Amino acid sequence: MEPWKTAISHSDATHIWFRGHDITTLMTRASFTDAVFLLHQARLPTEGERRLMDAILIGVADHGPGSPSAAASRIVASGNRQAPEAAVAAGVLAIGDQHAGAAEACMELIGEGVTRARAEGLSLEASAERTVAHAKAQGVRLPGFGHRVHTAIDPRTDVLFGLAREHGLAGDGIRFVQALERSIAIQIKPLPINIDGSLAAVLHDLGLPPLLGKFIFIIGRVAGLTAQVMEEYTRERPMRVRIPVTYDGVPPTT
Repeated sequence: MEPWKTAISHSDATHIWFRGHDITTLMTRASFTDAVFLLHQARLPTEGERRLMDAILIGVADHGPGSPSAAASRIVASGNRQAPEAAVAAGVLAIGDQHAGAAEACMELIGEGVTRARAEGLSLEASAERTVAHAKAQGVRLPGFGHRVHTAIDPRTDVLFGLAREHGLAGDGIRFVQALERSIAIQIKPLPINIDGSLAAVLHDLGLPPLLGKFIFIIGRVAGLTAQVMEEYTRERPMRVRIPVTYDGVPPTT
């Protein structure tokens, strides 16, 4: 049987290495964000990259018990008091195309728009206008824009973009997303860049692949899910979650 091959980590009787870095050295000199970046990018981040990744992980860590992932975790925790891992896993499984998946889709959209601008000699603004016009014609929603709570501005966006500029890491990803926001306001209606759109732009400018958009959200959100499950266990009674249900099917027979 062929052995599995990996370039991520390995160990012997006395050592563990992540991408060639001894884990004991990392434990004393690096942060958890450093380790996440190292595991995925095979190198340690710069100071600016670390600060941006920290900000993203904090920004996605939690958004209240009403978000799909947190609600799923708390419902499972309400009915299962013996397996907190199942409750956390349920929250992760609720992450998908409508909840956090927009970051990955937005990164793909950014990549296509920036590539088109370079290939066809367009400005980012012109490429963004074409992207919005196509989405409007197809009747599809542009990922990374609009928020049910933060209808005017997502407070996390300015922080991420500001940090990117402060550390000299802002690039075409951020510029294209901002051009999209302006074009959406003109062609459709004003919709703010949400956390999915802002982290997508930042991760694009860091040179990370689209799938990291979803993975980074999952890594950060697990911190919030564990807190939600702990609160459900320690503050609420078992089976306390009762979702209002109205029956509208066939009337019962006599």
